Amino acid sequence: MGIEGYLLVSAALFGIGTFGFMARRNAILMLISIELMFNAVNLSLVAFNAFLPPDSNAGAVFALMIMAVAAAEVTVGLALVIAIIRTRQTAEVDQYSDLKE
Repeated sequence: MGIEGYLLVSAALFGIGTFGFMARRNAILMLISIELMFNAVNLSLVAFNAFLPPDSNAGAVFALMIMAVAAAEVTVGLALVIAIIRTRQTAEVDQYSDLKE
């Protein structure tokens, strides 16, 4: 599979994640969609790593940084979502409109 294949799969995953984030009203499913978008970016970095010199680890470093950001996002985001779900008794983001004030 050439670089075009990786980029095509990456674009499809990112599109599915974007659609999932925009179409869902459940906060946990929205976080899962964001994770899918992060994984699509990691896959595209794997494809672009083929253009780097063989002794360069820049692609791996970028992928590791994205995984660290994704892990932090999951930790903080899931903790906040669970705290809100416990107080509001629902995971639907439409019910969180009073949090704006």
